[in-house]
Amino acid sequence: MPFLAVTKQADADFPTAWGHFRILGYEGVVQNPLPCNDNLPAPATRIESAVALVMGDILAAPPIVRIHSQCLTGDVFHSLRCDCQQQLHLALDLIASEGTGILLYEQQEGRGIGLMAKLRAYELQDQGRDTIEANLELGYAADCRHFELPAEILKSLGLSAVRLITNNPEKVEALEAVGIRVVERISAAVPSAPTNAHYLLTKQEKMGHLVR
Repeated sequence: MPFLAVTKQADADFPTAWGHFRILGYEGVVQNPLPCNDNLPAPATRIESAVALVMGDILAAPPIVRIHSQCLTGDVFHSLRCDCQQQLHLALDLIASEGTGILLYEQQEGRGIGLMAKLRAYELQDQGRDTIEANLELGYAADCRHFELPAEILKSLGLSAVRLITNNPEKVEALEAVGIRVVERISAAVPSAPTNAHYLLTKQEKMGHLVR
């Protein structure tokens, strides 16, 4: 799934509760994207967006990096159906403690199916499906995300090696496939709750996510 172009759209000062970052906006144009829904034709091209929060000197040594997919329900409303908000704060805490690092925030709500489809999947989960079964029943793949854009962003920042915060082996593979070495995988595991324990178990058993 090649990118026709990846361009930086913005670069601004960005003070936060975790410290001072630069916020960089990127867009990537994807040629012949893979279809995510069997019932919807894939367009000839698709624009993907992401922001990079960059703190400190990221070139002195392989920096901590988190590739985080947008989750309105978790990141903004602190939903306990998932672990997204906890993982986001874990990553920001680790970057702040190091004084350097990158948070890549991708516009990929609901593992890439979009907000409305994600809410319909929630309805099916309320009826007993797990997170994978709900996606498949709606015609979507279990995971519609691809991680080429964050890889291209990291390359544009001059990086060839990173320390990646993730439980998802596919993120490691996506970076290493384009020549960015993951010299350390840092666990993104967070405590579960009764409301998301089944969701986390499904990711481990059906998607191969790591538990530590």
